[in-house]
Amino acid sequence: MSSPEQEMRSGVQLVSALLLLLSLSGCSSMDVLVSSYINALNGTTVTIPCTFTSCYKIDRTKFAMNWTYQETLNNTEEKFMTYDKNKGMQPVPSNRFGDRVVFSGNLEKNDLSITLQDVQLEDEGLYNCYVRNPPDRIQGHGVINFNVVTELPPPRDSTIAVAIGASVGGALALLILSMVVVKCLRRHRKQELISEEKMEEEGKLEPEAVAEEGTKLPQ
Repeated sequence: MSSPEQEMRSGVQLVSALLLLLSLSGCSSMDVLVSSYINALNGTTVTIPCTFTSCYKIDRTKFAMNWTYQETLNNTEEKFMTYDKNKGMQPVPSNRFGDRVVFSGNLEKNDLSITLQDVQLEDEGLYNCYVRNPPDRIQGHGVINFNVVTELPPPRDSTIAVAIGASVGGALALLILSMVVVKCLRRHRKQELISEEKMEEEGKLEPEAVAEEGTKLPQ
């Protein structure tokens, strides 16, 4: 069973792969890539990934981005991380997170990921990643639904899956064996028919041979 940290790493790897595919297929416009849903274990440290694509290189004097939090879609957004052209990524003082949020991405690689330490139940909600990279006119926006759990889900019972796999494998093996047996029986029967026909032909030829010998007797 994978841990939340492993799930986050898998998510980041998936996002990186998508970024590579997008770069190979050509640039069209600003696009922000995030994990739509993240399950985090209470008390752990979790990375919340956010990456983006753009047709233009980052101009640090014009680039802008914000991380915001809101409990639900109906609540006001609270900014807790922003970009400063002189200082780079900077946390915004927040009563909710304190100093538990740090920037863990890499701006040079269009990675704006953050790490949330000592996850609390109150951290559950919506996390918004906003990106603007002029001269791109479109502001990118990604939303992460962050869910906090108090315990990991129980391991999946693979007994049924194994039983089904064994049944299917056994059925396939029986089917293949049946086909082989049928094929062998047909071949054997065919050989018997050929032998019978040959014997019949030989039986017909023997009387004819005797008759021919009789006609050759001296007068």
